[in-house]
Amino acid sequence: MENNKVNEAVKLAANHHQGKITSIYFTACGGSLVDFYVSKYFLEAEAKTITTGWYNASEFVNVPPAKVGEDSIVFICSHSGDTPETVEAAKIAQAKGAFTIGLTFNENANLLKYSNAKIIYEWGNEEEVVNNPMAITLDATVKLLQNFEDYQYAADFDDGFKKIDTVISRAIRQVQPRTKKFAQVYQNETMFYVLGSGPSFGHAYGFSICSLMEMQWLNSSSIHSGEYFHGPFEVTDKNLPYILLKSLGRTRVLDERAERFLAKYAQKVEVVDAKELGLDLIDDKVSEYFSPILFYTVLCEYRAKLAAVHDHSLDVRRYMGKVEY
Repeated sequence: MENNKVNEAVKLAANHHQGKITSIYFTACGGSLVDFYVSKYFLEAEAKTITTGWYNASEFVNVPPAKVGEDSIVFICSHSGDTPETVEAAKIAQAKGAFTIGLTFNENANLLKYSNAKIIYEWGNEEEVVNNPMAITLDATVKLLQNFEDYQYAADFDDGFKKIDTVISRAIRQVQPRTKKFAQVYQNETMFYVLGSGPSFGHAYGFSICSLMEMQWLNSSSIHSGEYFHGPFEVTDKNLPYILLKSLGRTRVLDERAERFLAKYAQKVEVVDAKELGLDLIDDKVSEYFSPILFYTVLCEYRAKLAAVHDHSLDVRRYMGKVEY
């Protein structure tokens, strides 16, 4: 794992703030913003004195939170490192006095010019997820909370990060038959609903907008498992396909409730269960926060199989990088 870079970033932030911060913010666009969701959720659930926020970079630029200032840390991520909105968000955060932590794959990124701490991550090996920005940011956020609030389960997180690649490697092999079958059965579908809850709702949203809409040009909508019963379930029928991300942890009961309803009133349902995929190898005090890390890699297998049956490369775009926007 990028432990040295994470530890250095945390050390720099702690020294900069001399032991005190009031807020930690996360801003990015698209998949990079999705990568930040679990860290934002973690702080909302576990932090006692530190507030947090999760912003699309364009919104951060146009409506920067008034609280961002000298007692703030702002995480900014851009895979290319040159996303204009994200670079501008980093510039604004730094100008307001915040300590900025920039994450990118590009060592020559413009983003790094406005990053007090710089984390250049690895990319491409789906079985080493500890090196991806979602895991790196979660690790850094946990360490920051431990530093500023003496968070009690930091050691359990460290143990989880040591185990997650093993869980992922096994899960990739486990889902191969299922993902191939899924692609064959659903290859002609044009609309998917993706359900999730807790820390994993971010990836329900991410799989919907990035993997299905951006990469496969399919219509999709993400639905919070709890909110499903407050409007969205009215469209449920036997012809609509659903993908349910069934997490470990305190919000699993929300996913189970949705699963029971779907089993009764729908027929096209794919349940991706973190427990079935071996995430219970990690201590249950922290395993819920590893659910989206697992789901990211497993759902990459689903999208790859769809791309194969569609003969539609995951890299092809109609508008992104092709026209002015």
